[in-house]
Amino acid sequence: MKWTDVTSIAEALVEQYPDVDPASVRFVDLHNWVVGLEGFDDDRSRGGERVLEAIQAAWIDEAQ
Repeated sequence: MKWTDVTSIAEALVEQYPDVDPASVRFVDLHNWVVGLEGFDDDRSRGGERVLEAIQAAWIDEAQ
């Protein structure tokens, strides 16, 4: 997975953290969780605020 795989990342986060409210996750934690996902293979420094916002929004949608 790369940072641009927003939907795949969101789906993986739903599976990895089923009891977490994605709207309450801080970006620092979200960044660390994303780079820790199995299959994530991208530059850690590329996960900026804009991409984290997109991931969080997709995670919220997936969790509903």
